[in-house]
Amino acid sequence: MAWWRELAQLLRESLQGKEQDYTRGPVRRTVVLLAVPMMLEMSMESLFAIVDIYFVGGLGAGAVAAVGLTEAVLTLVYAIGIGASMGATALVARRIGEQDLAGARRAAAQTLWLGLAVSVLIAVPGIIYAPELLRLMGAEADVIAEGTAYMAIMLGGSATIVFLFLINAIFRGAGDAMIAMRSLWLANGINIVLDPCLIFGWGPFPEMGLTGAAVASTIGRGAGVAYQLWCLTGSRGRISLGFRDLALLPAVIRALARLSTGGIAQLLIATSSWIVLMRLLAPYGSEAVAGYTIAVRILAFSLLPAWGVANAAATLVGQNLGAGQPDRAALSVREAAWFNAGLMGLFAAACVIWAPGIIGIFTPDPTVLAYGVDCLRITAVGFVFYGVGMVMIQALNGAGDTDTPTLINLACFWCFQIPLAWALTSWLALGPRGVFLAVLIAESLLAVVALVVFRRGRWRQRRV
Repeated sequence: MAWWRELAQLLRESLQGKEQDYTRGPVRRTVVLLAVPMMLEMSMESLFAIVDIYFVGGLGAGAVAAVGLTEAVLTLVYAIGIGASMGATALVARRIGEQDLAGARRAAAQTLWLGLAVSVLIAVPGIIYAPELLRLMGAEADVIAEGTAYMAIMLGGSATIVFLFLINAIFRGAGDAMIAMRSLWLANGINIVLDPCLIFGWGPFPEMGLTGAAVASTIGRGAGVAYQLWCLTGSRGRISLGFRDLALLPAVIRALARLSTGGIAQLLIATSSWIVLMRLLAPYGSEAVAGYTIAVRILAFSLLPAWGVANAAATLVGQNLGAGQPDRAALSVREAAWFNAGLMGLFAAACVIWAPGIIGIFTPDPTVLAYGVDCLRITAVGFVFYGVGMVMIQALNGAGDTDTPTLINLACFWCFQIPLAWALTSWLALGPRGVFLAVLIAESLLAVVALVVFRRGRWRQRRV
């Protein structure tokens, strides 16, 4: 049982948040030390969606459909936040690997300015055009009436989403994964408490229905951002910003924008594909949309820990390239890929076997349940592929090569997944199941292509 005690010690060390040099020591150990808190961080991010669906599920299929359609639009916000965070992680990690702490601080400060600009551009039109966006997504009249305020608040408070991603990307690039995890613990804790209070009017709180879920999520995320800023401006990690660091630096902003543009583009391609898939489902009724929404939330909850491992791979690639150790970077990616394959294999088995029980937690409607179970079981078959593909894509991003993953996403999602989904739903008359199969096939293809590209090794010469 010595291995069990060694593993337990390693897990405890990974959660203590002590400063580590990830360019030295056993590679497998460094992967675990960095991946565990990042897995927990990403699980916490997905918990927002799961908690909202759990409590909103009691309001009926219309409310769940409104959340699903809003979430489809919010995926564009997530795409911008996550895409920009790829550039921030790559830049900060490379400077940390080079032992250039001043350069890491400069990169972090310019990331904050980028987040502010992006948040304003999203919030204003989001508030004004909320009902039009729902209508564009194919929502029925009752869903538009019930969901307009929810969408307006979620988009209006998009700064909390964007900054959560961007500031945590700074911490991840610096290797301070525990700070990123704690910020989402705080945000989720507040959301879990406020959600039922504001939706159902518990205690002294007003009964706000679906709108209450949006208010709770925004307040929770806002508290998480406040904690992040408190850590970022104090001596609580490798990067500590002062007022002098906040000066605008055009050269750094250009470098960050160049990296972030590729990251944003690849996420926009992927998430816009999800929006089209939701649009293809809309004619089949609110029950199909609701079932798909619940299943996708479970899918996201299952995949985000794998994203945590992939983010660890990105940080390790960036820091090791900065330290002049490309072979160690490649070995780190291989270890992370095996880690993810095993993790996602377990999740796949659980989702296939217990799909009815899992989906049943979120809805009592038998029609919604049937659609949700079908979607979850089909998409779960490809979990191992998804996990490996995530690591390869994030490794390329961590090296500063955000262009190649963009091209891979363009080919696999726009050129393949969308036409395939249309053909399966309409031409072969598979209905909603055609969309579910298209997700499985396209995501698996992406993993194979990304693995082949990574093994070619051009990322080793990338400069940022």
